[in-house]
Amino acid sequence: MRKTYDLAVVGAGILGQACALAAARSGRKVVVIDRDAQANGASVRNFGFVTVTGQQRGDCWRRAMRSRDVWDEIAAPAGIQIVHQGLLVVARRPEAARVLEAFARSETGAGCRLHDGAAAPRLQPGLSGTFAAVLESPHDRRVESREALPRLAAWLERAHGVDFLRNTAALDVTPEGVATSRGAVAAGATIVCAGDDFHTLFAGRIAPYHLTRCKLQMMRARSNVRLSRAVMTDLSLVRYLGYAELAEAAPLRALLEREQGAHLAAGVHLIVVGAADGSMVIGDSHVYADTPDPFASDAYDELILDEYQALFGDRPAIEERWMGTYASADDRLMLVDAPYANVRIAIVTSGTGASTAFAIGEEVVADLFK
Repeated sequence: MRKTYDLAVVGAGILGQACALAAARSGRKVVVIDRDAQANGASVRNFGFVTVTGQQRGDCWRRAMRSRDVWDEIAAPAGIQIVHQGLLVVARRPEAARVLEAFARSETGAGCRLHDGAAAPRLQPGLSGTFAAVLESPHDRRVESREALPRLAAWLERAHGVDFLRNTAALDVTPEGVATSRGAVAAGATIVCAGDDFHTLFAGRIAPYHLTRCKLQMMRARSNVRLSRAVMTDLSLVRYLGYAELAEAAPLRALLEREQGAHLAAGVHLIVVGAADGSMVIGDSHVYADTPDPFASDAYDELILDEYQALFGDRPAIEERWMGTYASADDRLMLVDAPYANVRIAIVTSGTGASTAFAIGEEVVADLFK
């Protein structure tokens, strides 16, 4: 007899698995359908940085806080290591320090501590230079994405009975279920989490959102520095909306346009995170196009490493480079669309998948099964 599921999820990236987790926790029988043998898209081509601090006030910050809590809940049973916790934002300029001061006073700055710049080497050995201020946050987490996603899937199968259909293309979705390259999958409801594939399923529903794709460049490096938490700098303060929407960010942006215009033009800001093996992941840049080209720019990597050197005094030995792409929108950080009463399209339209997906999954499942 053909199996019928309560929920079919198309896409086994972090958002698809988050939806599967939310549904399975509520006792529903779930199948996840994915065209690849394992997660291979934006969900593993990133920092694995569960970013709470600096997310936009309101829904995004709330979702990040909830998703962080879910990561904490599932990490041990799923065998996922939380590599490190927390964030340091190191202000190189007085203008950046004023942004951090304003952020620390805001509701999303609750729990964060603002230090004088001289505290930087104590908070993170290896930092070298003269700094104006340092913001210390306890809220953020970091996992190794390329290990975390497969372990999460294995745990969903083992502990929650979720079925995964790998190497299987979803060809069509109707109220009755999903037509796949391996035949029909019957389901009472379906969530499509296809990432930056806007044309295979429900292209007509997705087109009015005017989505594009963002290409980023990242590196893995070796250094004598051992990171105890993630590190960001001034450039992040004009990119992350929790800082950038503050009035104090406008003077900083004007200064950066004069002093680091090439960095802003390439969408470069610095995030450095540590790995369990002692390496570090460094990035990133942001270039937007409907179909980004497949070529990495050495000039962009050099801009990223310029900012790294301004913090740590030298350049690390690069051992790996890669690119990723994710869905992007000018007017929203995520979207949910309902082509049928029992079908949802869910897309994270920003680089916040690891940071917000678990909360989005809970919301979409709750809405779908009311």
